Amino acid sequence: MDVIYLDNAATTRVSEGCARVAVRVMTEVWGNPSSRHRMGMDAEDVLRDARKTVASELGAREDEIFFTSGGTEANNLAVLGGARGRGRAGWRVIISSVEHPSVDQAAAQLEAEGFEVVRIAPRDGNIQIDDVAAVLTDNTALVSMMLVNNEIGTILPVAQVARLLRRKKSRALLHCDAVQGFGRLPVSVTALGCDMLTLSGHKIHAPKGVGALYCRKEAQRSLRAILYGGSQQEKYRPGTEPLPNIAALDQAIRELPRTPAQRTEKIAALNTLARQELAKRSEIIINSPEDGAPHILSIATGCIKSETLLNFLSSKGICVSSGSACSKGKKSRVLSQFGLPDHIVDSTLRISFSDDNTPEDVLALCAALSEALGTLARFR
Repeated sequence: MDVIYLDNAATTRVSEGCARVAVRVMTEVWGNPSSRHRMGMDAEDVLRDARKTVASELGAREDEIFFTSGGTEANNLAVLGGARGRGRAGWRVIISSVEHPSVDQAAAQLEAEGFEVVRIAPRDGNIQIDDVAAVLTDNTALVSMMLVNNEIGTILPVAQVARLLRRKKSRALLHCDAVQGFGRLPVSVTALGCDMLTLSGHKIHAPKGVGALYCRKEAQRSLRAILYGGSQQEKYRPGTEPLPNIAALDQAIRELPRTPAQRTEKIAALNTLARQELAKRSEIIINSPEDGAPHILSIATGCIKSETLLNFLSSKGICVSSGSACSKGKKSRVLSQFGLPDHIVDSTLRISFSDDNTPEDVLALCAALSEALGTLARFR
């Protein structure tokens, strides 16, 4: 059975180019980048080239890029390392209530250390700047806000928060989890105005196990390491760098279409087609906003359990998810925070596109959903 893969927000297929680069580096440039002999220097060249590529894509300096094992580690380093370096027990940390678990649980750890964590819930479908301003205090150490919500695709107002912090002359660091936005939307650290930003390779067709943290040069004096060991990466992220994965991340960025329009045009057309086809079934509810990130489309039936529908689609060779892959099937706190009622939360599916997908994939999905609505048991 051919598989139709529509779970690209969870992970993407590794591209052939990324796989080739990773194997080449594994077999030909296998020296340690910290070694001072020829093989080590060749490895260091690969590392330097990758850092240059990431920095160029973000509009950053090369000495502002630190490679990690993925988005979770990068988020932990930013949230824990940023808050600890900027503040101390009793200081405030502000996050949205719809952050990825790698931010939300890092914030919970700060709470255990004595920080005050304020979680701002969405109003009218998004985080409101007035709500951020209302809780911003002189002793705020860190504000962390994702660029794109990983469950329904809402684009959060990161740049507006940055302007608020500047207007208030706040000492707080601003961190942006851009894992779901990087490679899909224009992501410029200058335009966003953030001090730190995280990204992950496996969301853009690189292998799992590599990510990066951007930390503005002036903000680095406030960043504290969360791992301890060698002197790699200015000691902010010690440990021998996973060079094959880093080289593959470099390649994945090089493979991205060059303009924002080229990156979104095909995926946006798939999203539009899916919305049009799903609108033919009155039972289908669209959770994602019209102005959200085009690669994520969250839907609900309101009458068939998510897992039941997911399993039905899987039997047809169609792969979607019932929410964030990190939730492992548990009820989504994020959907509830967006104000969705229980019967919608319990029947939600997340469809997520990549350039690998076709209109035929979308039509097959919609036909299967229509069949499911006519055959599966309903709970309302």
